[in-house]
Amino acid sequence: MPGRTARRRAGVPFGAFRLNLSVLICAPSPLQRYLRSGRLLGLVVFILAFVLAGAGVCRAQDRDVLCNYGAGNFYAELRSGVSVRVEAARNGELATRLCRAVLSWRNQTLVIADQVLQVDVDALGADIGLGTPVIAIQVKKSRDCCVEYEIYSLQNPPRLLRTITGGDFFSAADTDLDGEVEIWTDDAAAVDGFEGLAVGQMDFAPPVVLRFTRGKLLDVSTEFQSYYDDKIAKLRADLNPQDLRDFKSSDGRLLAPVPFTVEAEHRRAQLERVKIKILEIVWSYLYSGREEVAWNALAEFWPAEDADRGRAAILRARATGILTQVDGVSTEPAASRKSHARIYDAINDTEKGKRAVIPPQPILLRRPPPPGASQQGLALGEVFLLLVIDSAGKVRSAEQANDVKWFDVGLQGATANWKFIPAFKGDQAVASRLIFAVTMLR
Repeated sequence: MPGRTARRRAGVPFGAFRLNLSVLICAPSPLQRYLRSGRLLGLVVFILAFVLAGAGVCRAQDRDVLCNYGAGNFYAELRSGVSVRVEAARNGELATRLCRAVLSWRNQTLVIADQVLQVDVDALGADIGLGTPVIAIQVKKSRDCCVEYEIYSLQNPPRLLRTITGGDFFSAADTDLDGEVEIWTDDAAAVDGFEGLAVGQMDFAPPVVLRFTRGKLLDVSTEFQSYYDDKIAKLRADLNPQDLRDFKSSDGRLLAPVPFTVEAEHRRAQLERVKIKILEIVWSYLYSGREEVAWNALAEFWPAEDADRGRAAILRARATGILTQVDGVSTEPAASRKSHARIYDAINDTEKGKRAVIPPQPILLRRPPPPGASQQGLALGEVFLLLVIDSAGKVRSAEQANDVKWFDVGLQGATANWKFIPAFKGDQAVASRLIFAVTMLR
């Protein structure tokens, strides 16, 4: 039933969540067969039933949020005694079309967001480099491009540790499973309106990778140059040679044609798309620490007479962006970081006869049904996914663990946006491996 709220205690902590899906806390008979076979490393017995209609989970910029314009809620309590609730804001006894988030402890409450458009929990219970478990929430207060990323300690009482602004999104993840958590974001606020372009017109705003190290917020984008290179390669492949020649022959500004004709405006719009891809190439080099290569790319693609103006405009925008909030820049190459975090079997690993870790708990999971799935196929189909979930609660890999005809790459891809309260060993969030059962229902 859509909108059902479920709670499950797994030692401490436990999480309760309400999403556009059904959550059945039971183990279906096929699970016993898989467990007896010894083929599965662990099993979380949440059975996820995805529904067609959605009210309560919003997809903005292809990312789901817990509360959108008053729709959707979430509740979880951590072993510190601090709980978090995300829900519709209220006007007296009436719920409104806005959102709020509240931390509670010892009969006390702290409203951390109220009367805002969107609230989302990005990380809960993880240590993202600040030396203490935190809750990191994203708050969208206006229709502008960007959100605020507010990080609160989960100690008793909780307190605000840091606020980062200017990104269109924020996502904490142990990207390389090396025990260090990065915060992936972008410099959306700096480039929104750049050369008359809105962020929504772009394929992406300049990516930025941050990390807390010894309490300082560092720009570590240079450690992930391969990520930027993948984007650059795709952008270069998408450039049409003739369109590129036409753009290089333009004035670079691409102002509205005078006199206006439909044909001239259509051609200007085509060249504007070329301009956006060129900017994204230059930004990708620049934000990944390769300034000289960025300016070489600008010289390669930009109209020569306008290159100096374009370069100055790019530098001005970057100087007002998210990087003004960091405490330093990492110059460490990614290859020098060789450690690998232990990945616990969330169900079967034991120590002294007891489960070694508290299994992950879902925060936000959503996946539309696969195209062409029949009613009968949905009712009978069941997928077991082998998930690796990092210490920030993000899915690092997902593989199908059984043979179901309706399984498709869309389901596997959707797991990249799933969020969990991570597994815990004692008070520490850890990476884990488990089997997650997914049932498709209408």
